[in-house]
Amino acid sequence: MEIQNQGFDSSIPQAKWRGDVILYQFHGFWFTPLFLQGSQELLNQFKPLSGDVILASFPKTGTTWLKSLLYSIINRSSIDQLARNHPHQLVPQLELQVYGPHAISAPPDFPSPCTSPSNRIFGTHLSYQIFGKIANSSDCRVVYVARDPKDTIVSFWHMVNTMEMAKRAPWPLEDAVDKFCEGFLPFGPYYEHVLGYQKESIERPKKFFFITYEELQSDTETHVKKLAEFLGCPFDNEEQVEEVVRSCSIETLRNHEVNKSSDVSKFIPLPLNSFFRKGHVGDHKNYLTKDMIGRIDGITSEKFRGLIFKHEAD
Repeated sequence: MEIQNQGFDSSIPQAKWRGDVILYQFHGFWFTPLFLQGSQELLNQFKPLSGDVILASFPKTGTTWLKSLLYSIINRSSIDQLARNHPHQLVPQLELQVYGPHAISAPPDFPSPCTSPSNRIFGTHLSYQIFGKIANSSDCRVVYVARDPKDTIVSFWHMVNTMEMAKRAPWPLEDAVDKFCEGFLPFGPYYEHVLGYQKESIERPKKFFFITYEELQSDTETHVKKLAEFLGCPFDNEEQVEEVVRSCSIETLRNHEVNKSSDVSKFIPLPLNSFFRKGHVGDHKNYLTKDMIGRIDGITSEKFRGLIFKHEAD
């Protein structure tokens, strides 16, 4: 079957991912046509301001939770907006909601009425290898969240099987693990994605803040305070910290009517309630076989060499 070019430069490598879905390789990372178009527009047009905060992440590593926390830390007087707006509405994804064919929010529209005038907050799934030049063009701050690769692929697998395109042909877990280990999935390879931002956070900790989902789960209050200090808006008292943590707990967010909706979002073919599945650390143990776990752990040990994701006790 001939692969359609989608209008992209014919020199861009492309391959079938699953079914008829084609991924394009751009600067060493894989993209769906939708995300590639938005990413190219972003790279050509986006100019971050010095007060901007960018949340960078690989998909399904805690993005929605971090968007809620960052919004609440920066906009404490408007924290109630989380009860009426989905986190992805308050913190739009640059390559999907701000740029690209499904864009619904352009940078000139931010800050919005419920956002601090001095800080715009955006999300991106672009790797540092691609986004770094833009990030370094201003004094914006970048927060990166990483997650245990085993939980990441299980959550990613669930997401794909929730999407409209998967209802006719569910994605087998075995194939999902194979593709993840090969680095052949949207925004992959995962390991290089994480390592790009981790390296920058070590070399330039005042500009790049690196945190794991597991750290944040184990001691949310401590890490929320560290995030606030990094963003230049430390808390005045413990009550403020507790309010942010309470308002942004997965359980609290999940129970807001806007986040319980089964309506499909305007920016990606997923129901709004699918962004709040479980959020548990170690959930992969309910799905992956011992062989799958061993395979992923082996690659993780080789690639990360010391970066540890702490699990809850069995």
